[in-house]
Amino acid sequence: MSEQRRDFIKGSAAVAALGAAGVAPGAWAAGSDKPEKEEVRIGFIPLTDCASVVMASVLGFDKKYGVKIIPSKEASWAGVRDKLVNGELDMAHVLYGLVYGVHLGIGGPKKDMAVLMNLNHNGQALTLSKALADKGAVDVASLAKVMAADKREYTFAQTFPTGTHAMWLYYWLASGGINPMSDAKVITVPPPQMVANMRVGNMDGFCVGEPWNHRAIIDGIGITAATTQDVWKDHPEKVLGTTSDFVQKYPNTARAVIMAVLEAGRWIDAGLQNKVKMAETIAAKSYVNTSVDAINQRILGRYQNGLGKTWDDPNHMKFFNDGSVNFPYLSDGMWFLTQHKRWGLLKEHPDYLGVARKVNQIELYKEAASQLKVSVPKDAMRKSTLIDGVAWDGKDPAKYADSFKIRAA
Repeated sequence: MSEQRRDFIKGSAAVAALGAAGVAPGAWAAGSDKPEKEEVRIGFIPLTDCASVVMASVLGFDKKYGVKIIPSKEASWAGVRDKLVNGELDMAHVLYGLVYGVHLGIGGPKKDMAVLMNLNHNGQALTLSKALADKGAVDVASLAKVMAADKREYTFAQTFPTGTHAMWLYYWLASGGINPMSDAKVITVPPPQMVANMRVGNMDGFCVGEPWNHRAIIDGIGITAATTQDVWKDHPEKVLGTTSDFVQKYPNTARAVIMAVLEAGRWIDAGLQNKVKMAETIAAKSYVNTSVDAINQRILGRYQNGLGKTWDDPNHMKFFNDGSVNFPYLSDGMWFLTQHKRWGLLKEHPDYLGVARKVNQIELYKEAASQLKVSVPKDAMRKSTLIDGVAWDGKDPAKYADSFKIRAA
């Protein structure tokens, strides 16, 4: 370990030890609130948005609440799913839609699941190959024109069939009149393998989390055609997920981990210096394994598209944003179910609200948030308008799911 890295970790640990918002070290770690399980193995995929889980461990926020987080680097979302289900992982930094897919038994084992909190908003992107961009496909409208003019099989990649990236990819393509089920071939590729697969021509485009979209630009093989915040401003993304069994067996442990990760997210969002330190930390081989410059621009909202355009995006990846990021809205979980129905992953309408109430651990989250003096919204539903101008508020999910012209046959 370099002296600079050692000093940073030592200094950061000292910052963490000071505590935040008047919470005493060891709060909720004694008596009846003592965590039942003190070591918690949390899986993560090498992506920028694993940062709050990693920093909770690196900065020692976990110890404040009587737990030790052991981050476990995983190779694929399917691996994360399997290890959560069989208990090899206690929790995971995981795709929102994956948790709901497992809960309903879509595309794999069925097990009752739990979302403890939202980890981040925004910060994913839709990348098109440089070869496609050279033909004029630089956004969804021009992509549709190129695909109509040059008939062939177009291949796009997402990271997991029920996951967030699949849903952003499908929604974005459909907003431009492209049916992802009939007008293209869609494949599943683990996030760290996206760039290598595009380099050898295995796909025309992909949707993935950072830093792999920016990495494609650095390597000269892809361009950013859209960000996911273009598709849905302040969209939910990764969650802290576990099984329902874990929450029932270890509620104090679950609450303690929520508090540690919530505090880490607040630390990351507190300022430029913390974001830069976070980028330096998670770029390491044991975490994301990429160069710091692939991470540090987009977490500050500094974007380029790979074709000479640059912009500052106020809706870049957020980990806390005064607590608005982390509340597990019921309507967010329900939205993924509407898209699973839209694209034929669910054959029948589920009990949208009933499933969300069972999965999203709102009361547990509120307990953790109140200890950290983090505000929570009054309503467990929120309203958003997506890229196609259609509003989503969770009020009539079946009608919403059936309202799309472009959908699975």
